[in-house]
Amino acid sequence: MGVTKTDLFSDKQNAIATYAKAFAHPARVAIIQYLLKSNACINGDLVQELGLAQATISQHLRELKDIDVIQGTIEGSRVSYCINAKRWSEISTQFAQLFEQYEPTTLDDCC
Repeated sequence: MGVTKTDLFSDKQNAIATYAKAFAHPARVAIIQYLLKSNACINGDLVQELGLAQATISQHLRELKDIDVIQGTIEGSRVSYCINAKRWSEISTQFAQLFEQYEPTTLDDCC
C-alpha cells in the first residue's frame, strides 16, 4: 500500500496502523515494557538494559515519541522518559476496540 492510499481509509484505521507500526519492532516493545516496569528511566539505563547502541535507542525512542506514547524531560545532559498516561489509555482503547470486534464461533466453522 502506497503512502498516497491512506486517504482510502478512516482516520481511526490510519491511527491504528500508525500505532501498530510504532510498536512493530521488538526493541520498541522492550523499551515500552521497561518504562512500564520502572515508570520512568534515564536514556542511559536503556542502553544498559537492552544492550543496543545509544544512537539505535534514540531512533526507537523517536518513533515512540512520534505517536506521543512516551514523553521526556531534559535535565542537564540527561533525558528521562516515561509513558504518557493519557495517550497510552487512548491507544490501548483503540486496540481493545479492534480486538473486541472478533466474535469467536466454533473452530470447525473456520475456513
